[in-house]
Amino acid sequence: MLLPPGSPDSARFRGVLLGYASFEYDSRGYRPGPAPLFLEPHCETAYTRGMGISLGMPAVVPPRPLPGSPDTSAPDAVPDNVPEKLDGLVDRFGRRATDMRLSLTDKCNLRCTYCMPAAGLDWLPKDKVLTAEEIVRLVGIGVDGLGVRELRLTGGEPLVRADLVEIVAGIRANHPDLPVSLTTNGLGLDKKAQRLKDAGLTRINVSLDSLHPGTFAQLTRRPFLDRVLAGVEAAARVGLGLIKINAVLMRGINDAEAPRLLDWAVERGFELRFIEQMPLDADHGWTRDGMITAAEIRALLEESFVLTPDPRNRDGAPAERWQVRHRSTPEEVAGTVGIIASVTEPFCADCRRTRITAEGKVRSCLFSHEETDLLELLRSGTDDAAVARRWQEAMWGKPKAHGMDHAGLGAPDYVQPDRTMSAIGG
Repeated sequence: MLLPPGSPDSARFRGVLLGYASFEYDSRGYRPGPAPLFLEPHCETAYTRGMGISLGMPAVVPPRPLPGSPDTSAPDAVPDNVPEKLDGLVDRFGRRATDMRLSLTDKCNLRCTYCMPAAGLDWLPKDKVLTAEEIVRLVGIGVDGLGVRELRLTGGEPLVRADLVEIVAGIRANHPDLPVSLTTNGLGLDKKAQRLKDAGLTRINVSLDSLHPGTFAQLTRRPFLDRVLAGVEAAARVGLGLIKINAVLMRGINDAEAPRLLDWAVERGFELRFIEQMPLDADHGWTRDGMITAAEIRALLEESFVLTPDPRNRDGAPAERWQVRHRSTPEEVAGTVGIIASVTEPFCADCRRTRITAEGKVRSCLFSHEETDLLELLRSGTDDAAVARRWQEAMWGKPKAHGMDHAGLGAPDYVQPDRTMSAIGG
């Protein structure tokens, strides 16, 4: 890599990523740059404890909270007029949450532009994060007492937790039939895939927005595509269920790559899911006009494939599925693709998810501004019944849609949550 002279204010350099393409970095992140023909031998890249890389850049100060950001120290979000008896995790609109999303950490070793700032975020202190025992207990409360039927472990990046295998094994020991999946960026998965499978993990979702090394680095601010692909291959090799690939298309960056991503996934028996970019980025740069819509995604794919609605019941799943056929063989179903259109085709009326953050707070809606603390109860000797009741109260107050009383991401009255996606947990 070429480390140029200049003042720290410029913080620029150029480099080659895996011999394919180059990038240019400044305080705004990676951008395409002219491609040198070789790697400079004097460059050093340090990757420390799986949490980040040093690229010879001056430190970037994390952004301050925007004016008007919600007060995260606000009291618990327990609504008034909660019925004395509640059956499971129901809300005022008749929805029942059975899909538990549990974040294991807010830390991540990528810096995806639609999720985190280049400098990262202030991580939670270890003593503020759910322990393995607390995680296993919360899952038990959800499954045994509140009707949870499936569990997704999320982050941040859950693979950075040293005790991840033990967490999965503890959950599986108590719940032999519970579907337990993991959302990951794939870094380090090649080293843990077999142990996770043996511990009882059912399947994985891997976030992968590009198969081009330069584009991958531009989006994630890290040149680690080869390591992610190694993780995906390892998961397939050990038999970690149906592998789902999550991709976010960014206009002018990787949107033209959509057909190639689908072809790659179908060829390997993976299910690709495109996710509309949501206003949960740390830089608050999202705009409704700038995002790639579900309709545009379908149009991009139909240039190369024939898409027909999947006849299976959606059953509350966030992704609308489509059967995929190659135009050369339209009589044969090659696979399926899903599109999660939270913005343009919202599915809030059938939402079945309940979210717990890494520090044990209930978020009844991904876009909520209020949270309910369960960690305090767990650590104060409170019994499971009281924890379950607090959880039920939080879910009873779930907003109708998008953190409001109506759907409308990008609407004039929509206010972006203070937390980013990595701090919430997908």
